[in-house]
Amino acid sequence: MSPSEYNSPQSIIDNLHSAVIIIGDNLQIICMNPAAEMLLHISNNRATKKNIRQLIINAHEFFDRLERSLISEHPYTVYGDQLHLHNHQTIDVDYSVSPLQYQPQGKYLLLEFIRLKAQHKHSNEESILSQYEASKSLLRGLAHEIKNPLGGIRGAAQLLEREFSGEQNTEENKQFTQIIINEADRLKNLLDRMVGPRDIPTKCDINIHKVMEHVRQLVAAENDQLRLSVDYDPSVPELYADESMLIQVILNITRNAVKAIAANKSEGKIKFTTRTQRNYTIGSHTYPLVAKIDIEDNGSGVPPELHEKIFMPMITGHADGTGLGLSIAQSLVQQHNGLLEFQSEPGKTIFTILIPIKDSKNHKHSNHTFANNSSGAEK
Repeated sequence: MSPSEYNSPQSIIDNLHSAVIIIGDNLQIICMNPAAEMLLHISNNRATKKNIRQLIINAHEFFDRLERSLISEHPYTVYGDQLHLHNHQTIDVDYSVSPLQYQPQGKYLLLEFIRLKAQHKHSNEESILSQYEASKSLLRGLAHEIKNPLGGIRGAAQLLEREFSGEQNTEENKQFTQIIINEADRLKNLLDRMVGPRDIPTKCDINIHKVMEHVRQLVAAENDQLRLSVDYDPSVPELYADESMLIQVILNITRNAVKAIAANKSEGKIKFTTRTQRNYTIGSHTYPLVAKIDIEDNGSGVPPELHEKIFMPMITGHADGTGLGLSIAQSLVQQHNGLLEFQSEPGKTIFTILIPIKDSKNHKHSNHTFANNSSGAEK
């Protein structure tokens, strides 16, 4: 039975915000609405006639419930279930299953999914952005107030050095004034780094995988004991971005991962993954297409007490860290209207870079097709 026979139900479910799928005998997908396309990362055309087991994997209890409902024609609702998708992502959902009674022949189920934590995720992103902006404004004001007396201290040291004459003009005195000058310069440089880069991005169309391979090869050369693997989606479009800035972002995150692995004293594994997300919201803006770059490591993880402030300057979980790497990375990503976020537990930390593809010079990628997730590779 083709989806065209469901024109009326299709037009109804297409306008629902929750993800809706209609399945028939043998759990074959009849049709789904746009919200379900986004939830499962597959188009309605590609999903039609597939068995739902091909999209939701290793969910034996989920499938058993569906089969029992087909036989008994009893509706049911499940709260707080976790489902694993065909593209290796995991979603937390509430879902309801309703047998369709109006069909003259055959048995059909209507599945309605409501994704959990979506509102929490949106609030968390807003919190990250607002906290970062607040801390950046505070640091700019603080840097300005500190730089003025620093300039005076440095200038006074230079004048003092010139005033030394005769017996006072000794190497020891020069050494003292040079210490003052050098330390003033060091503090000024530190303040500049805390405030973040001021360069305007020089954007052009770039291949994100070329950028990631550059970083991977650099880190591999520095750490020959690491196992570096990749899972690239070749259908990710080119980004209209500053290549050097993205290299800096990915390099900062990866070097943090190397430190976390060293602290964990485990076999080092870092994985680079690329995907696309459709109709993705960053902050208060929804973009048609977003590049999603994951950097995963099996290190010690981010300490729980740092989760809420990890992107603030001078915050670090490493004894020898400056606390500026992630702060700078967040600033560079935000200059591309993107966001840097993470999830972490001991043994598994994933930093995710989200960059809108709509910023492309010609907006030529806004109608890009769904990601093909079958391109995993290891190097």
